[in-house]
Amino acid sequence: MNVVITGGNRGIGLALAKQYQARGANVYATCRNSCDELNRAGVTIINGVDVSQPDTLVEKLAPLLDIKIDLLINNAGVLGRESIDDWDPNTIDYQFRVNALGPLLVTQTLLPSMTANSKIALITSRMGSMQDNGSGGYYGYRMSKAALNAAGVSMANDLKPKGIAVGLFHPGFVQTEMVNGAGDIDADTCAQRLVARIDELNIENAGRFIHSNGEVLPW
Repeated sequence: MNVVITGGNRGIGLALAKQYQARGANVYATCRNSCDELNRAGVTIINGVDVSQPDTLVEKLAPLLDIKIDLLINNAGVLGRESIDDWDPNTIDYQFRVNALGPLLVTQTLLPSMTANSKIALITSRMGSMQDNGSGGYYGYRMSKAALNAAGVSMANDLKPKGIAVGLFHPGFVQTEMVNGAGDIDADTCAQRLVARIDELNIENAGRFIHSNGEVLPW
């Protein structure tokens, strides 16, 4: 089984890389810059992949066009903390490019390496939910994840005829560098849950918005 994970150098992406490696999968971890822990993980590392730079993606992802991809996990993401009184359009734009446009471009680039029964997992967030938003703020993150959710549902519909299942997964509140170590579960626990949800992903349940604990989330 060949598994490609974006943002594989830290947090959830690194935990997923190690778990799939332990399962015996051939793991290809993409990142802007690797780290010692990823270097020791025994996976294939593709450095220099910045999902916010569409002009370089085809070249950087070219090595992955020579393999059959069974599972693509679009995990790379960034978090800003804008409020109604304190925000920067540049940081909001960057979050859109990484969180929403990046997964779409990576998927489009790697589709030639995917076949019927391949899977695509989008690591999104319940912060992109309209119904679940009871606190406001986080404008760039919320909007970019809502856009990713919209793209994910379209991808799920477009790729069903090809036999490729697309799932949208909220990891939970995970103790990572992105949230300065806050959170209620660690990255390894999150990765275990996500692996279980991805195992369950199929054409029939594609396009759903699922918490890593199995809960179906509102849009």
